[in-house]
Amino acid sequence: MPDDSVPRSQRTLADARTLRALSHPVRLALLEALLSGPLTATQAGELIGESPTTCSFHLRQLARYNFVEETGGGRGRARPWRLTHTGWKAPAQPDDPEFTRAAQALDRVLLDRHMARMRRFVDAAPTYPAEWQAAAAGHTSILHLTAAEAAEMADAYRTIANQFWDRWAARNDHPEQRPDGTVPVEVFIGVYPVDAPPGQPR
Repeated sequence: MPDDSVPRSQRTLADARTLRALSHPVRLALLEALLSGPLTATQAGELIGESPTTCSFHLRQLARYNFVEETGGGRGRARPWRLTHTGWKAPAQPDDPEFTRAAQALDRVLLDRHMARMRRFVDAAPTYPAEWQAAAAGHTSILHLTAAEAAEMADAYRTIANQFWDRWAARNDHPEQRPDGTVPVEVFIGVYPVDAPPGQPR
């Protein structure tokens, strides 16, 4: 049986057009769903609550920008799709206003998705088993840092996150390896200045 899993890899996005193509809630939901392995448009629709027609359209758009690809086999909406990379990054380009605007638009969509999931957990927290209520955590620190120090902190987080990913990544593609009680868990970190830039109103 062929291995349809995608090795952990990160793509660097460097043009505004690609960022704009990604800035759609359905497309982001599809990329998240495909982290668990190949899916058809119908299967993806069942997971994310969209119609197969909608998913098929957005999968084709994602393929156009090399975020997903067909695995081969199947026809129409029965064709399985898989990720081409398991992650992406879009380093800032301060001298490119178009790229900056596209990055802001994408960040807003991503932030809305993260906040919605956090709020959903907060609202439903009392209905979770006691061990999950205890395990879920939030932490905020305000430190006085230089830009280089903030970047160092973010890099340290990525190093730790990658260690845990390597430890448990096989469970994404092999559900039989997941212990009883395993559920998808999101870990989110933000590193950003609190005050407005110099000369800008707070």
